[in-house]
Parts: sequence; structure tokens; C-alpha cells
Amino acid sequence: MSDFQTIEQNLRCAMRFFGAATGSGEIRQLPGSVAVFSGLDYGVFNIALLDSPVTQMEKGLEVRIAEVAHYFRDRTLRWSFWICEDLLDAAARRRARQSFADFGLWAISRPPGMFAPKLLPPARPLPEIECRKVSDQVTRQVFTEITAVSFEIPPAVAFAVYAQERAWKGDYQGYVGLVEGRPVAIVAVVAAAGVLGIYSLATLPIYRRRGYGEALLRAAAADAGQRTGIEPLVLQSTEAGYELYRRMGFRDSTRFSVYLTK
Repeated sequence: MSDFQTIEQNLRCAMRFFGAATGSGEIRQLPGSVAVFSGLDYGVFNIALLDSPVTQMEKGLEVRIAEVAHYFRDRTLRWSFWICEDLLDAAARRRARQSFADFGLWAISRPPGMFAPKLLPPARPLPEIECRKVSDQVTRQVFTEITAVSFEIPPAVAFAVYAQERAWKGDYQGYVGLVEGRPVAIVAVVAAAGVLGIYSLATLPIYRRRGYGEALLRAAAADAGQRTGIEPLVLQSTEAGYELYRRMGFRDSTRFSVYLTK
């Protein structure tokens, strides 16, 4: 399996989290794609992803968007579609923006999908951090609050997802980083497709640029690796985190396009 397929399969597993977390969502297999409905009127938590390659000759992308749009029509007006660009042939890739625009979706980001066979040693000394797994009401609440602040998610929406005990019963495993007993950062790890997927890495604004995010990522990856025996890692990078991930040993392997209804 190629690196891009590994990254894409891990992402699909991770996104299922939003279909199970609230208790009012669902995960629906559609022809050529999967739809994840959170049960909330919040577009980035209602997600569709391809699950097989697309050729423009067969109008495959338009057909799959139409299937997803039909699925979400009776549930919510707000949803998003994550596209791994390596699943599109050249013609479908060239037409993708127009194909999505025809259904009322517009590109909001193009994060690179990155792969690391293992993490490189730190380029600088890192601060000490306590890595605590999300496993009780306190850690769920901390994860919720840092998520809401760091990703600018409405607190009620974040609470409906991350504060629920049921949310943490699956493959999506959360960690909270504490410094002298104070929560400063979060990260989630998903072991799937033979790799550890890194998600939701965030540090509270007043603690940024001190190395806490990197320290927590390394500690969480070490814990997950010990539990699973898996060493390679994947992630989708933000612009702000890109250089850090490169220093840690990640390399670009694919690119995603994220489309959102307006």
C-alpha cells in the first residue's frame, strides 16, 4: 500500500469519531464514498470522504458528490468533503473545484498529507510535560475546552462531541498535556492502516512557542506505539505546524482538498 493510501485510510478511520461521539449521528457507506454525520448543524463535523479512485471519464466525482449531497439534504445544510487528490485522475483533479462549486461547496484549505517512518530526535531541548490519556470526566472536559479555544469551535458544539464518554470508546484516543498540573495542550492518536495518525494537536495560546505541543506529540506517540507496536506516523498539516513536522521527520506524501458548504 502506498503512503498516500495509508494516510487516506487512517483519516477515514479517524473521521468516524464524529459519527459516534454525540449519540445522534451515524456513519453511512455510499457508492464510492463514506458519509459521517455528527448529528450537529456544524459543517466541519459532517464529513464525506472518497473510498476509491475517481476518473473524470466516468463523471465519477460528480456522481459521488451528488450521492453525498442527497444523503445530507435531509439531515443538515452544512457539511464538508475531504478529497485526497491522489484518488483523482488528472482530468477529475483539474475539474474538481468546479464540480464542487456546482453543488454549492467551496475550497477552504489544502492541507498536505505527511508521513514519517519514525520521529527524528528533537532539534532542541524540550520542556517536561505530563501526558495524561483522556479517560475520565476531567480529562474529557479539558480536551473539550482546549479544542474550543484553539480551533475556534463554539463551546456547545465542542461539548456535544468531545465531552461525551461514548466518544472515547473507539480508535480515536485523546491525550492532555499538563505542566505543573496545569493543562496546556492536547493531541489525539488513531492507530489504523498500520500507522499512528496524529490529530487535534493544539496548545493554549498563552503557552505556544515553548515546545509543549511537540513534547506532547512525542509522548502520546510513544504511549500509543508501546500499546500497538506501531512506529510510522501520519498527519494532515496546518500551515502553522508544517515546519515543525518537517523537523520531526515528516515528509509530504499527498495533498487533501477540503470543501465546505456555504
